[in-house]
Amino acid sequence: MPDRETLERAEEDAREGKSPSTQAGEFVREEIHHIREGKHGARSPQQAIAIGLSEARRAGVKLDPPKGPAAIRNKAAQDTAAGRKAKESMHKESMHKASAKRSRAAEDALKRESSSAASHRALSRQAKQSAVKRGKQSRRQAAMKAARTRRAA
Repeated sequence: MPDRETLERAEEDAREGKSPSTQAGEFVREEIHHIREGKHGARSPQQAIAIGLSEARRAGVKLDPPKGPAAIRNKAAQDTAAGRKAKESMHKESMHKASAKRSRAAEDALKRESSSAASHRALSRQAKQSAVKRGKQSRRQAAMKAARTRRAA
């Protein structure tokens, strides 16, 4: 379950009309903080990002399903459905209770992983790899927009 502050920041982003990926960024940021403070680890920066996006979907952020294997798309659809239910009911009593045994097993598995997945170096490497996949023109546009909006913030 995400922190209350994270939910509030994401809701504020939604009210301001920011994109779903910006709203989801709050959840990814929280996950990176959890790993850095030693709450648990992750195998890679991609796993940390995936956990954050999954939490965002479950909190009701309208993210598109990812490209990739059917298993991943199915998990995203499951998370989106859970997010819809959470938004509709807004009551914890009516939400489906997770299996304690499964939750503990998942948490224990993450605790065995290292925290280096959230290091500045690892995240920088992930960002660069991701940018290269987007292509030269897309990177150029992002850089131009960053230069335009740098002083505005």
